[in-house]
Amino acid sequence: MNLKVNGLDDLDLQILDILIKDSRTPFLEIARQCHVSGGTIHVRMKKMEDMGIIKGTKLIVDNSKLGYDVCCFIGIYLDKARSYNFVLDQLKLVKEIVELHYTTGQYSIFVKVICKNIADLQNLLMNKIQSVEGIQRTDTFISLVQSIDRNMELNILDK
Repeated sequence: MNLKVNGLDDLDLQILDILIKDSRTPFLEIARQCHVSGGTIHVRMKKMEDMGIIKGTKLIVDNSKLGYDVCCFIGIYLDKARSYNFVLDQLKLVKEIVELHYTTGQYSIFVKVICKNIADLQNLLMNKIQSVEGIQRTDTFISLVQSIDRNMELNILDK
């Protein structure tokens, strides 16, 4: 195939494809599937980490089994665009926020939050988010079920 994507070759993309499908695949199994040595996999992984392509691994926890039953998304309207950096610094301190996106469209910021219950969500909104200077107002969307949770597949064979 001999593809080159952002400094990655076919082997790098094949390694990523395997890990995206199952991040717990041992390096020796990846080496076997790719027909290279385990050392080659280690070198390639280090290269992709140094390039910032691989940013680490992530433990996936079932929040509801830990007592966090409410997942919701909050669209945040800023009073002015230049408030973003201050608001971002304040929102970084809110542990319930697990994702934050600066967006185009209706909202300036879109966040994903995890709370124990509706009372905690109400407290979060009133005392930790809506009270931040620079936030004009918010819209909240409660998630009833997360039906899809996956990484993007590389589809390296389509290239």
